[in-house]
Amino acid sequence: MNKLAGSEAKAAKYAAHLAEKGDHGSSSETHPLSEKGTRTDTSSSAQESNEQAKQSEQTDTQKEQKKPPGGHDKTPLPHAPPGYTVKFTFHKATNLPMADLNTLSSDPYILAQLNTQLPTRHKEDPLLRVRTPTVRRNVNPEWNVDWVVANIPASGFKLKIRLYDEDPADHDDRLGNVHIAVDGIDENWSGIKNQPYKIRKRAGSKRAYLIRAFATCVKLSEHMYGELHISAEVLGRTDVPDGEAGRPYTLGPCWWTRHYSPMLGRLTGRKEPGEDKGHGHSGSEGSNKKTEHYNFQANQLQLAGPVPAKMYHRYVEFKPFVKGMFTRKGLRGFVLSKALHHQHARVYNYDRSTVWGRFDHPCKEMTKQFLDLVHHDQGGRIFTYVLTLDALLRFTETGKEFGIDMLSKHTMHSDVSIYIAFSGEFFIRRLKHPDRPPPPDTAESSNQATSDQDGGDGNETHPPNDITGGPPDTDPPKDPAHYELVIDNDSGTYRPNENLLPILKKFLAASLPGLHILTLDCQADAEKMSRMKQEQRERKEQEGDQVVFTQGSRGSSISSSDEEELDRLEGAEDGDDERPVPGLTSQLKKQAQAHRAGGARHLREYKHGAPTTRQKAEERVRKVEREERRQADGDAPGARTGGAGE
Repeated sequence: MNKLAGSEAKAAKYAAHLAEKGDHGSSSETHPLSEKGTRTDTSSSAQESNEQAKQSEQTDTQKEQKKPPGGHDKTPLPHAPPGYTVKFTFHKATNLPMADLNTLSSDPYILAQLNTQLPTRHKEDPLLRVRTPTVRRNVNPEWNVDWVVANIPASGFKLKIRLYDEDPADHDDRLGNVHIAVDGIDENWSGIKNQPYKIRKRAGSKRAYLIRAFATCVKLSEHMYGELHISAEVLGRTDVPDGEAGRPYTLGPCWWTRHYSPMLGRLTGRKEPGEDKGHGHSGSEGSNKKTEHYNFQANQLQLAGPVPAKMYHRYVEFKPFVKGMFTRKGLRGFVLSKALHHQHARVYNYDRSTVWGRFDHPCKEMTKQFLDLVHHDQGGRIFTYVLTLDALLRFTETGKEFGIDMLSKHTMHSDVSIYIAFSGEFFIRRLKHPDRPPPPDTAESSNQATSDQDGGDGNETHPPNDITGGPPDTDPPKDPAHYELVIDNDSGTYRPNENLLPILKKFLAASLPGLHILTLDCQADAEKMSRMKQEQRERKEQEGDQVVFTQGSRGSSISSSDEEELDRLEGAEDGDDERPVPGLTSQLKKQAQAHRAGGARHLREYKHGAPTTRQKAEERVRKVEREERRQADGDAPGARTGGAGE
């Protein structure tokens, strides 16, 4: 009985233990399941978020793929240590070939190109070049032009120099080449000091060297081969901004040029505003009478580098033929590229009417010159511009009223360059109060901080409002503080990135001191930009000349050489210059023309029934005698009265 009770007690205790164990077991089994469910929910939500992120990335990628290739290129500059700043000086040349048979002379200029071992971002990056002014009618020209290039590596450089004879009526003849190779430079480099280099005639004009050989044979020249005198010196280590050490760039001087259309100047008979009052000519007003030029002009302004590295844009392939046009591949691409190069050469044409100037560094005088190139706020002009990778600013006035082919195309202004820094349009407005609102820092202020076009601060602008103290009633003020540069990124060829407009603004503020700057995005500020440009056009209709011109064909009746001759003759008539002595070719030409005219007259005289020159002279004498007798009879007293009475 006791054993049975003991066994029952043990069985009850064991059952209680199993029940307790079962409760713990069920609880321990349930917890991992619930934890596993929570983890499953978390992982599923993470997977969904990842899938959404991938889908958004794919959508962005598809959008990027839908856009045509080109535009802003984010390729960074190759890393390189800071280099050296070198000043090149092109002094003079001696015994150059004679490219002009008529004058036994040349109009020489230098085109220099600098090559280094620094790697480029792309092989299509434009070369680093500079052009000197042209010296007229001289085979021993003196330029004394400086070219300061920064960040040249210690590994040295190679300077390729080509000498040309400027001929606006035809292609420029090459007069020779000079190559200078320097294996390495440092701060102790001795440099090159006015050293002569023999001009190699390879690829030079055979006609020019033939004339030189003839002149040497007849003792008109003492030497057959010429020399070019050059200097080069290291100015020190280049203080390169962060991220800009991977390329050489032009530091100075800041030169500018004004190009006139050689084929429309005399046809239109129009002058630039204030042309007789400046533009590099000395003397009183009207003392230097020049051929009247078409008021449309092309301008170039070299800014101090470097251009910010982020400003790097490639042409946009918005049409299938565009790539071939830039790379000159295929027949269509080759023809289009050649046509645009030719158009660029015609618009930015160098001839006797081209005006040159320079500044050693950016200053207010340089800003004044820029305002003079754009004619301040006169006429509501709108300009198309291109900024190259070497900080060369090219711009011309454009608009619907100009019927000039391809002139509004940035491709032409860039000379069909694959990569540029920036492009778009700009115009100038004059502020009523130059100190209101006061811009603490033009470069760092926001786009709308320099002025409020809606008149919120009461500072009106011209255009669109009529403001005293300037055009159209009086001459424009010269202080840059009176003006605001409104610039945008409206370029379908390169489509500059709108996020780089503040960087462009800061660069221009440093290059053009004292000028207020307002930047506009052609998409985000489309409405405001359209309104402001419409105001410019309306002002142009009020103050402009209302004349539409189309660019003449290549066979225009007025050539650039004819215009040059007319300029020289006008200068001789005014006593500003000596009358040019006719050359051998011109004398022979005049004699041939006189001979042809005499022969034609002789044939006309001896045609059947045609009176001879002698017969014509005798008839003229008889007419004079009859007239004298008639007058004598009329002067006699009563002669007519008596005759009438009878």
